[in-house]
Amino acid sequence: MLLEHKVALIHGGGGAIGGAVARAFAREGAQVHLAGRSRAKLERVAADIVAAGGRAEIATLDALDQNAVDAHAAAVAEAAGAIDIALNAVGIAHVQGTPFAELSLQDYLQPIADYSRSNFITAQAAARHMPRGGAILTLSTPGSRMSGVGFLGYGTTCAAIEAFSRLLAAELGGAGIRVVCLRPDAIPEALPVSYAREVFEGYARRSGATVDAMLEARAHSGTLLGRFPTLAQVADYAAFVASDRAGAMTGAIANLSCGSLVD
Repeated sequence: MLLEHKVALIHGGGGAIGGAVARAFAREGAQVHLAGRSRAKLERVAADIVAAGGRAEIATLDALDQNAVDAHAAAVAEAAGAIDIALNAVGIAHVQGTPFAELSLQDYLQPIADYSRSNFITAQAAARHMPRGGAILTLSTPGSRMSGVGFLGYGTTCAAIEAFSRLLAAELGGAGIRVVCLRPDAIPEALPVSYAREVFEGYARRSGATVDAMLEARAHSGTLLGRFPTLAQVADYAAFVASDRAGAMTGAIANLSCGSLVD
């Protein structure tokens, strides 16, 4: 197994991507600690992991609360001996679909501030408890490099997360800690349990289409593979890149967009 004897801490572990990655980590042998604001969602993911023979613990907290995140990471490390892997899969509601002329300053700044704060807090808390090295994973989207109307705040946010990840890799490389940013495109199967559907509705309303129809059209015309990534594909890649088999990779942005963005 790729992650046997590893201790993984996942913020946003009750969400679509966080939960899928947590299940993959556990399947590969990791002891998984899930953190998030919704206890019911965390319990569902943990129950799936335990039912499959894995190990999972949960904690309800807000990833924007530095004291709570620090205390939880310290408790995990004390109980498990260390933290080997950390993933920030936190989703924060924000405005998309509004063109620049109609966008308020607050709606522009909110995702930049909240996502930047969350990634800083969770990475710093985990890194303090990685004495034997480890892997810190972040999440972005192709919006970091695409031009378009309606995602000025979130596109800037994703670019900031990617820059943060590259620079953090330099900060932590001397301690043997790797940093990799995962950049999947939209994941349609995640929409029923994700805040993303609400976010995409801003675009859909302006285009006169449903969210599903809008994404289907974009997948066929805007990706090289004619489809978007699946949760399993993103989760399986996360398990690999968090493992020692990817030990030479750090400061990298992993393109999981099915070719909507070509590096």
